[in-house]
Amino acid sequence: MTSSPSVGDRIVHKEFPPITRHRLALYCGASGDHNPIHVDIDFAKAAGFPDVFAHGMLVMGYLGQALTDAVAPSRVRSFSTRFAAITQLGAKLTCEGTVTELIEQGGEKCAKLALTTKDHNGEIKLAGEAIIAL
Repeated sequence: MTSSPSVGDRIVHKEFPPITRHRLALYCGASGDHNPIHVDIDFAKAAGFPDVFAHGMLVMGYLGQALTDAVAPSRVRSFSTRFAAITQLGAKLTCEGTVTELIEQGGEKCAKLALTTKDHNGEIKLAGEAIIAL
């Protein structure tokens, strides 16, 4: 981001490949979250789901990566999300962030961003907010 953004500007946009079983297994190992609901189809079906599904924190990690690909990590002042829906196996995620407000925080000019992660059907999986220094 080279110039000062305006309200309404989309400054975060990143697409990710479909969620695979392999990705979920790798995330289990990396995160230490070995809940079988994310890797064991029999367990997931017994719990009433059609298949395994992504860890919420994996999806949040994608959104964080999209944010820091668009904005230097040193400029991120806050980052929060709210989980809105389960992310199914095979979902292709798109993360976006739009400026909603220009503010001053602690004497520093900042922008407040509305963040979303949506799947290929347009269903919101995560909604959040970030404040970035300008």
